[in-house]
Amino acid sequence: MAASTKRKKKSRPSSRKPVRASGNPAKKPIVEAGPITARDWIGAARLRTLPLAIAPVVIGTGAARSTGPEFHWVIALACLAVAVLLQIGVNFTNDYSDGIRGTDAVRVGPARLTASGRVKPRTVLIIGLVFFALAAAVGVAIVIRTEQWWMLAVGAACIVAAWFYTGGKRPYGYFGLGEVFVFVFFGLVATLGTTWVQVFELPQQAWLGAIAAGLFACAVLLANNLRDIDQDRLVGKRTLTVLIGRRPTQVLFTLFVLAPFGILVFLALLYPIAWLGVLALLAGLPAILIVWTYRQPKELVIALALTSLTALLYAGALFWAFVG
Repeated sequence: MAASTKRKKKSRPSSRKPVRASGNPAKKPIVEAGPITARDWIGAARLRTLPLAIAPVVIGTGAARSTGPEFHWVIALACLAVAVLLQIGVNFTNDYSDGIRGTDAVRVGPARLTASGRVKPRTVLIIGLVFFALAAAVGVAIVIRTEQWWMLAVGAACIVAAWFYTGGKRPYGYFGLGEVFVFVFFGLVATLGTTWVQVFELPQQAWLGAIAAGLFACAVLLANNLRDIDQDRLVGKRTLTVLIGRRPTQVLFTLFVLAPFGILVFLALLYPIAWLGVLALLAGLPAILIVWTYRQPKELVIALALTSLTALLYAGALFWAFVG
């Protein structure tokens, strides 16, 4: 018995203990503990999604400039700060919410902080809330400067919607409504809000640009969810992609990427420089090709980045057209 006991003790690992990420243990793989790095924190901010925050502000500012001779640079930069801070806040709170649910247990894309078990969920949550607070502070400054007090409600709605995307007991991102949120807040609200606080009107070009920005944001979300479709099915995350399947998602992605260029044709009749926006297809068409021909889900990370770049190039062309 003594010899047997000794053999058992020797078989136990003496190196670092594996750590199980928080959340549902049934859905969580064991991961090795390791030091967290600056690269991990930057990855959690998901910088490749930031063009989706920048594009609507660029379009909205261009639309505002098209209605008058003055640039409102301070307000425009403040709008940009709100958009970027909210985007980063959403990314961290999504990391937290998906991590504690076990949704990110097995990922194709970059590893998440919460799911990896290397950062306490509470820490990730606090960081996300800090970014929300910073966005709110800048937003309040804009409201005070413009005296558009009703926009406090709009800002509050943005933060609430950002949290309940994957947070709370019944997150709407788990029930096929993520694209609705993205279109409304990353398209309409971000673009039209930027235009309104600068000139207190909403010209036709702002509405059309807002729709285009929203469609690009939806396309990025579809590429992301197509990449994660198998994992999402396993953990019960019913994204639109899970509900309709791969082929319809590919079709919808294609429509979302190309439809803004139909809007571009109309705008080019009024603002000829807008034709330069066609160059954004140099990034958009490869993204579509990848979505239709990918063999490994990780290839869709490239499609996601290219679609974000398409949105930014498109926005830049519209800005030039509106102010030129």
